[in-house]
Amino acid sequence: MLQRLYNWTLGMAEHPRALWVLAFVAFIESSVFPIPPDVIMIPMIIARPNRAFVIAGVALVASVLGGLLGYAIGALAYDTIGQPILAALGKGDAMADFNTRFNDLGFWAVLTAGVTPFPYKVITIMSGWTGMPLGTFIATSILARAVRFFIVAALLRTFGAPIRDFIERRLGLMFTLLVVLLIGGFAAVKFL
Repeated sequence: MLQRLYNWTLGMAEHPRALWVLAFVAFIESSVFPIPPDVIMIPMIIARPNRAFVIAGVALVASVLGGLLGYAIGALAYDTIGQPILAALGKGDAMADFNTRFNDLGFWAVLTAGVTPFPYKVITIMSGWTGMPLGTFIATSILARAVRFFIVAALLRTFGAPIRDFIERRLGLMFTLLVVLLIGGFAAVKFL
């Protein structure tokens, strides 16, 4: 089954709508979807290394736009739902202190989540929820997602054939590592 999924994603890289699928996944991953766009982006670049930077650019733009949706979710849902509940529980002041601490470190939080396997959507929603300045959020998101996607693109474009051979020989191991990274990211969110 894993081999069929891998072959399907490589085949999708040749499909005329592959960039749209990548854009959709990158967009929704930044606000609500648990699977990172790398799952589609990496096979696309492996299949078409000459388009690596176009693929990374699409992922970047869609991811930042999706991050803005996550920011809006945090900003709008907190004001209408979260804040009244916390105020009723007597925790309104505690949240104000948390918001200040988060925004003091906000640049680093967005940068870290944007580059690492940490779920970026958590930080996009928290950024809106805490009222992080939108300009800081956008600039940091662009920087973080560009670093992540373009480094992957450059590595795959440069070392594509050996990496493809390595992945194909060790597909089970690669899938296991991806799952471990995803679970680790969600575990980190739980303990933060």
